[in-house]
Amino acid sequence: MTRRSIIAGTGAALPARSVSNNELAAWKNIDTTDEWIVERTGIRNRHIAGEGETTATLAADAARRALAAAGVAADRIGLIVLATATPDQTFPATATIVQTMLGIDDCIAFDVAAVCTGFLYALSVADNMLKGGMADHALVIGAETFSRILDWEDRTTCVLFGDGAGAVVLTAEEGDPDSGILASRLHADGRHNDLLYVTGGPSTTQTVGTVRMKGKEVFRHAVVNLAGVMHEVLDAAGHEPGDVDWVVPHQANKRILDATAKKLGLAPEKVIVTVDRHANTSAASVPLALDTAVRDGRIRRGDLLVLEAMGGGFTWGAAVVRY
Repeated sequence: MTRRSIIAGTGAALPARSVSNNELAAWKNIDTTDEWIVERTGIRNRHIAGEGETTATLAADAARRALAAAGVAADRIGLIVLATATPDQTFPATATIVQTMLGIDDCIAFDVAAVCTGFLYALSVADNMLKGGMADHALVIGAETFSRILDWEDRTTCVLFGDGAGAVVLTAEEGDPDSGILASRLHADGRHNDLLYVTGGPSTTQTVGTVRMKGKEVFRHAVVNLAGVMHEVLDAAGHEPGDVDWVVPHQANKRILDATAKKLGLAPEKVIVTVDRHANTSAASVPLALDTAVRDGRIRRGDLLVLEAMGGGFTWGAAVVRY
C-alpha cells in the first residue's frame, strides 16, 4: 500500500486588532488612501499583533484549531514544521515554543525560512518525512508578525502586510494513491535578493531590519514563476488545469492572483481570495486562505486543490492536494 499525507484538519488565528485602510490612512506618517490601496492590491484590512501576541502564540492558536478540526490529540503529533520569517527568537526555533504551548513533551520540531513560500516548503518537508515513516501525525504551520519588521513611513510596503497564522494537521494513511498530497515542486533563485528583502540580520547588522521591495519587478516575476510552477506540479501529479477545483494561492496582491489565473486559463471564481481581509501575511497566507475556504464550505472532501506561493529569495513553489 502507498503511504499518503492527508490533510486531516485546518486552523487559523488572527490578532485581535483589525486595521482598515481608512484607519491606516489617518495615521499622520502614511500618505495613502483606501482607494489607492484597494486599486493596486485589493487589500481592505489587515490584523496587527498587540501586546502578548507573537508568532508563537498565533501559531499555537491556529494549531489548536487544526487539531480540533482533525480530531487529533496534541500528544499524537510527532512532527512540527513551522514556516516563518519573523520568529520569536533567533533561536531556539519557534516550533519548539509552540510545542511547549501545546503540551507536547517530545517530537521533531523545527522552523523553515522561505518567506512567503515558507508554508509550501514546510508542507513538502513534512509530507516526505511522513512518507518516510518518521512520524504518523504532523503539524504544518505558517505564522508571521510582519508588522514588527515594517517601515511604517514607507507606504509602498507597510500597507501590504499583516499578521496571522494558519495550520494543517497531516496524517499518514495507507491507501488510495489519488489522495492527500499528490505532488509538490519547489524553487529558489537567490540572484533576486535585492528585489524583496529585509535590511538587517544577526550576522550582518545585528539588528532585525525592515522590509524593502521593488513592487513592479516582484509582480512580473511572480506571475511568470507561479504560472510555470503550477503547470509543472500539475504535470507531476498527472492532472491538467481543467481538473482543478480550487487554487489556494499566496495572498499578496489581487492583481497577481488574477493574472496568474488568466495565464493558466482558470476561471477567477476558482481562486480562493482572502487578501482583502488580512493583507499579505507571508508564510501564513496560504493556510489562512485554505482554512477560510474549508470552513465556509467551498472546499469539500475530494476536491482537487493547487496551493501556490512566491516570496523573497526568490522562492516559489506549488503543491497538488486531493483534499
